[in-house]
Amino acid sequence: MGYAIAMAKGFAPATERNRQPTLDVLRRVLPPTGLVLEVASGTGEHAIFFSEQLPALRWQPTDTSSEALRSIGAWVADTARDNLLAPLELDVRSPRWPLAEADAVVCINMIHISPWESTEALFGGASKLLGGGSSLFTYGPYRLHGEHTAPSNAAFDQSLRSRNAHWGVRDIDDLVELGERTGFALEEQVGMPANNMSLVWRRDA
Repeated sequence: MGYAIAMAKGFAPATERNRQPTLDVLRRVLPPTGLVLEVASGTGEHAIFFSEQLPALRWQPTDTSSEALRSIGAWVADTARDNLLAPLELDVRSPRWPLAEADAVVCINMIHISPWESTEALFGGASKLLGGGSSLFTYGPYRLHGEHTAPSNAAFDQSLRSRNAHWGVRDIDDLVELGERTGFALEEQVGMPANNMSLVWRRDA
C-alpha cells in the first residue's frame, strides 16, 4: 500500500523554491480560520505544506486532471492531517462548483497554462463562493502594462504559446479589468522567486 501511494505522488521542483515565499504572503492575507479552496492544486505538494503550516485553516485541494487528483489523493492519504481534505474534481469552467462557499480561494500557476476563459471562470466562480472582504490569491508570471517583467518571462510566454495558442503570460491590467467586472479589487502585488508575482485580490464588501 505504501509503495502504491509513493508511486502515485507527483513532484514539482518549483514547489520547494516558491512555497516558503508564498506562505509568507498567505499568512498575511488569508483569514485566521475557515475553509480555503485551492484551485488547480497540481501535484498536491502546496496543499501538504500550507495545511501543515496553517493548521487553523481547512485546506480543500482540487484539480481537473485525473492524474493530478491521484497525486493529491496519495499525498493526502500519506499525510492523514485533519485539516487537509480529500481532493475534489473541479473544472473552473463548470457552471456548478463542488463547494457552495469558502473563506478564501488560492490559485497557483494556472492562469498562464490555461485559456483566458478559464481565468474568467476562476474570477466568476470565486465571486460566487466568497463573501465580502474575502481574498482571492493568484500566483504566477504576469506582464505589466503590456510588457514582460523579465526576458525569461518573455521566452516562457513564447514557449507557452507555441505549445498552445490559447495559453500565455497574462497582463495584470487585463486581470484588473476582469476583477472589476466580477467584484474583486487588486489589493497587493508581491514580487516572488523566478520573476513571478503573488497577486492578492479582495472581494468587494
